Amino acid sequence: MFKKVLVVDDSALIHQMYRLVMNRYSCSIVDAMNGQEALDLLAAQKDVDLILLDINMPVMNGLQFMEKAAPLGIVSSVPIIIISTEGKEEDTIRGLKLGARGYMKKPFHPSALHELIEKIFKPNAN
Repeated sequence: MFKKVLVVDDSALIHQMYRLVMNRYSCSIVDAMNGQEALDLLAAQKDVDLILLDINMPVMNGLQFMEKAAPLGIVSSVPIIIISTEGKEEDTIRGLKLGARGYMKKPFHPSALHELIEKIFKPNAN
């Protein structure tokens, strides 16, 4: 399915929570606290298979990250799920237009994230 997940969120507690939620997949988790850290990490580590992305972060927010990552081929090659407390319709639409494969609002139930991930990685998924 996938081996490495990049979690981009400015909350250390959220990073810990994702480690628990993603435990069922036996994947490794790498952490970035903002969009710029994520870009730097992706420049060094080309083997990320999934990105879980927050919107509200210092330095570079999630939507800015997607705008910068798109010309680098990251958005087209690595599925991105936006998971944020921001539930504004315009943020959802913008994130999906920028190439996110899914959008979830925090708090979420782990099974909802599992379903979305399995849908994205299902063979022949669009």
